[in-house]
Amino acid sequence: MAILYQHKIRERLHLIEKRTKRPFISWTEELNDVDPVYFFSLGPICSFRERFFWGDRTNETVYVGLGCTYVIETEEKEERFHTVETQWKQWVEQTDHYSNGIKMGPILFGGFSFDPYKPHTEKWRAFPHAKMLVPAVLLASKGGKATLTVTVRSGQSEETMEKIETLFRLLHEGRAPIHSLPSVRKYEEKQTEQWFDAVKQTIANIHSGKFDKVVLAREARLSFADRVEASVVLRRLREQQPFSYLFAFEQEGQCFIGASPEQLVKKEGDACYSTCLAGSIRRGKTVQEDEQLGEWLLHDEKNLHEHHFVVQMIKEAMEAVCERVYMPPSPQLLKLPNIQHLYTPVIGEHCRASSILSMVAKMHPTPALGGTPREAAVKEIREVEPLDRGWYAGPIGWMDTEGNGEFAVAIRSGLLQGQEVSIFAGCGIVGDSDPISEYEETKVKFIPMLSALGVGQDE
Repeated sequence: MAILYQHKIRERLHLIEKRTKRPFISWTEELNDVDPVYFFSLGPICSFRERFFWGDRTNETVYVGLGCTYVIETEEKEERFHTVETQWKQWVEQTDHYSNGIKMGPILFGGFSFDPYKPHTEKWRAFPHAKMLVPAVLLASKGGKATLTVTVRSGQSEETMEKIETLFRLLHEGRAPIHSLPSVRKYEEKQTEQWFDAVKQTIANIHSGKFDKVVLAREARLSFADRVEASVVLRRLREQQPFSYLFAFEQEGQCFIGASPEQLVKKEGDACYSTCLAGSIRRGKTVQEDEQLGEWLLHDEKNLHEHHFVVQMIKEAMEAVCERVYMPPSPQLLKLPNIQHLYTPVIGEHCRASSILSMVAKMHPTPALGGTPREAAVKEIREVEPLDRGWYAGPIGWMDTEGNGEFAVAIRSGLLQGQEVSIFAGCGIVGDSDPISEYEETKVKFIPMLSALGVGQDE
């Protein structure tokens, strides 16, 4: 079967190359079911330098990309979402796509920094303020059916085909790279005192009326005995964090990876979906304690106040481009393995947005990750937060050739850099915030990545 697939792809691409006048060609074929994480793990063996992984909260839609045929990268600040959208539309017009009636084709995947006005540090050098790419090979798994999309520059398919032949041989043989998590050597919470000072200063500024809420994040840095392999962490996240978005974006040997519970926005035809997620507390050790904590969260004024900011902002953003917007009158509980959140789903009908990216531009950052008023809160973060967030808390996701797609908020995440890993967590600061309680909340939010890295809290 593997030989048949690679021969069929090679022949089809050569046939398309002969008759196309466009600079890019793409072809989609049905594929036997394959484990997406296993597919992701084969990328480096097949000499693909870039790879990505995306899985939605239901695991109904999973994308794995290997290699890069086309990339959009910009350091623009005000217009970065519009720039990517415009260049993507131009690329689609330059591409011949053949699919034999299959409703799948190339997608654009990538992410954006949280704040393009925050100066880059060396840590995030591989992750510009906006970067999205079209993979050379895309595995798409939807509703249990898998497809493979190969996209190449016309006249340059041979090099990609050699890598694909290696990929299919490995898939046929079922050979998996053997990796394990190395032991942790050092765990260090970075700039903790500066973070506490920032929290206290922000609370004072809220009391003086400068803003209502500001989200402040902090970082922990881990050192390991050997290189941390992204596919191992990804597999553990899949096992440990069901009902979360799984994402990984690897380039230049560095991988931004995580399991986020928070949808930013999804566009599907003229329907749009979003999630208000703000206000949180840990899970209980017993069923009774868990229920008590959940009930407390549902009635706690501080958390309800924080959640209300997010609901109002997303509602207004949706109403600006949708004829009708639906949401429940009060928040529900979203219970995840380590934490529970206040949660309000939002649905917009008859959406007039030009693409998913135009919605992302309207909604990022929500008060759940920035604060309110938005501009003032983000300026405060830029000035007092003692870290470069990079892509942490930024939008990460995909867009198809029709402008549909989905973006999550890149929280519960970490940056893998060889034997070093940075993990990030933030919390919403309001007028009655207690710095120690907020610090403890960030420790709870570190747990998903620590667990995926094989590090217990006692370590």
